[in-house]
Amino acid sequence: MGGLRASTRITAIIPARMASTRLPGKPLLDLCGKPIIQWVYERAVSAGCFDSVIVAAPDPEILAAVEAFGGQAVLTSTEHRSGSDRIAEVCRKMDTGEIIVNVQGDEPLLEPRAVARLASALAEDDSIRMGSLMRPLDESDDPDDPNLVKVVVDRNGFALYFSRSRIPYIRDTGMPTRVYGHIGVYAYRKDFLLEFTSSPPTVLEKAESLEQLRALENGHRIKMIETSARPIGVDTPEDLERVRALVSSGGIE
Repeated sequence: MGGLRASTRITAIIPARMASTRLPGKPLLDLCGKPIIQWVYERAVSAGCFDSVIVAAPDPEILAAVEAFGGQAVLTSTEHRSGSDRIAEVCRKMDTGEIIVNVQGDEPLLEPRAVARLASALAEDDSIRMGSLMRPLDESDDPDDPNLVKVVVDRNGFALYFSRSRIPYIRDTGMPTRVYGHIGVYAYRKDFLLEFTSSPPTVLEKAESLEQLRALENGHRIKMIETSARPIGVDTPEDLERVRALVSSGGIE
């Protein structure tokens, strides 16, 4: 991948678990002949920027499924509050890269090019300790939907705030502005990830139920990379059917 220093090792870690409230057993559900976790794993590999791709899961059946298709998986604790905590455990156990990319285990249509651009941003600039993805909202999006997290950034593309509420509030309707939705893929420097997950949850983090606010509240910067990709997370049976229809129709690259 152009621009990455040869000495920079980058690891993708995919946190996954069977205990999903809305869609139990989600990682192993069938998506057009392959389990969802295999789709995520293969899309991460196709980004072409990772020295290794690892699934982190507390469930032996997920490890067995990953190993069956030739992937690498690590068994983790059942006690973690978040995916970040789960990947931090892997980082403590294993010799991973200096840059860690947290790839969500429920996005089988992950956009590899966007993930590669995010990894590249950290590999090319040592001052960036954490990064994530965002996309411009369009007329099909509802900015008042609390499940659609919004982000505002400064002139250099660093996050100012994330919220489930509509931000920014456009008081002057004649003033053009872009509203961005957050895509929950994160990249960290390994030392920062371990520091971040060792710190306690913060007030705004708990209020919005957004883990990334812990970084901002503690004075850290998050570099946001813009993409036009519209990932479809699988959280409900309806989401799964929508993704199945899209894959069956050949509507993905």
